[in-house]
Amino acid sequence: MLTPDEHFRRLERMYGSAPINKYFAPVLRVSDGRAEVTIAVRPDFFHAAHALHGSVYFKALDDAAFFSANSVVQDVFVLTVSFNVVLLRPVTDGSIIASGRLVHGSRNLLVAEAELTDGNRRSLARGTGTFMRSSVPLGPEVGYA
Repeated sequence: MLTPDEHFRRLERMYGSAPINKYFAPVLRVSDGRAEVTIAVRPDFFHAAHALHGSVYFKALDDAAFFSANSVVQDVFVLTVSFNVVLLRPVTDGSIIASGRLVHGSRNLLVAEAELTDGNRRSLARGTGTFMRSSVPLGPEVGYA
């Protein structure tokens, strides 16, 4: 059995190894029931009105909530079952920070919330997700090492 800190660092390495994260270059920090994702805003993330596309908001929020849930599950990968997003404010520069926290956990179902803020801690968006345990073991095959 791993210590909690070893589990958190493995989750961070797994996240970093995901091919999609080569493009977005996010930074993840995981702790007990919490996770934080930081992404530098770039013009290639913009929609036609020159502000951050909602898909980037979603990615940051879902990732933060997901890893706050997986922080308490050491044997398998969790899966997003549903995720609701409320967009509050546009962003055009700086960094976005998604802070996730687990709000409910049972054997098979986990619920987590996330808030997205900018560098001035202004709220940009909020999200709530439902996650479930999968049958995919956490191991080297998924970058959990």
